[in-house]
Amino acid sequence: MDAADIEAAIEAGIEDCEATVSRPRSVDEEFEDAHFAATVISPAFEGETLVDQHQQVYDALGEHMTTDIHAIELTTYTPEEYEEHGE
Repeated sequence: MDAADIEAAIEAGIEDCEATVSRPRSVDEEFEDAHFAATVISPAFEGETLVDQHQQVYDALGEHMTTDIHAIELTTYTPEEYEEHGE
């Protein structure tokens, strides 16, 4: 699974979502393709706790979290939060 596949899975699973996925650090030889970072922006996060926002992303990724992705660093925003604090 590559970054584009992860972006597509997140965007398919969360309404009106925009996801950007990258490699956060140098490749780990043991889990060469499994470490990712994602920035996810969606109005679906409005009023949700950070834990619930991250759970929405994990739910969108489904079984990939146990089979294809060893680790993923998440940053989640509502569109308004992204305008104020985004990268």
